[in-house]
Amino acid sequence: MVKKKHSKLKWFWISLLIVFVLVASIGIYLFTVYSSIKSTVNETSHEPVEAIDTEVTKKKLENRESLNVLLLGVDEREGDRGRSDTMIVMTLDPTHSRMQLVSIPRDSRTEIIGKGIEDKINHAYAFGGSEMSVATVENFLDVDLDYYVRVNMEGLEQLVDAVGGITVNNALEFSQDGHTFTKGTNTLDGKQALSYVRMRKEDPEGDVGRNERQRQVIQGVLDSGASLTSVTKIHKLIDILGENMVTNMQFADMQNLMTNYRNVSGDTTSYQMTGQGKFINDIWYLMVPDDELSKTKDMITEYGG
Repeated sequence: MVKKKHSKLKWFWISLLIVFVLVASIGIYLFTVYSSIKSTVNETSHEPVEAIDTEVTKKKLENRESLNVLLLGVDEREGDRGRSDTMIVMTLDPTHSRMQLVSIPRDSRTEIIGKGIEDKINHAYAFGGSEMSVATVENFLDVDLDYYVRVNMEGLEQLVDAVGGITVNNALEFSQDGHTFTKGTNTLDGKQALSYVRMRKEDPEGDVGRNERQRQVIQGVLDSGASLTSVTKIHKLIDILGENMVTNMQFADMQNLMTNYRNVSGDTTSYQMTGQGKFINDIWYLMVPDDELSKTKDMITEYGG
């Protein structure tokens, strides 16, 4: 199912990059914030992976060609690397001013590259971090990736508190982690926001509903963050992002994307890969058929044509 322009964007992690841009645009603090962001990205958040050919990506940037970015949302806690419960391949096409988001179901059964076994695709991160996730997704879809962005969901709590809380419009009454969320307008602090986006089992739409709540929360962060004027709070926001976001992009890459690829958000297409559920050795997997894989590969590789 394909949804155009006004579809519900199911990515909370890439929006953190927007927070960087938002922060960098705030009035008299521009220079100091700019310097902090550059330092944070290059010294704290930058983590290259061997699976991505940076020279090829560099040439694509120079020629303003389409780029493929893997978005990873992980639930990483102290002492536990966690799994990438959200995996999206985002294709940026500046020539036609458009962007495509392809969601990969986390339970998709595939070969885990570097591990030599077949397992759920979201386990690749648990086995080998971003490196193994990138290599596995490239093999699964038979496409080349140019960048990845990984964000830890645990940082969401700090982010919401840093902007003074947020307001969301809840479509479904439910309880999670001891918090009750009524239908309609809810004002949330960090702990409540984290519980709000984690709920999935009570939602008839499952991951789709959870992804929508993630979008609401990050929009709330953006709305609240836009009103920040305290340099102390702004720098705190940057520190939180630096602690919870990792990417193979350097600050210069982000600048290039914001300058030469900023037009892509005007036309957004999203697609959710599909398959059939199956138990193998008492473990439930999503089996993605070959024709679905071929269709998805064509969607990505032909998008910039």
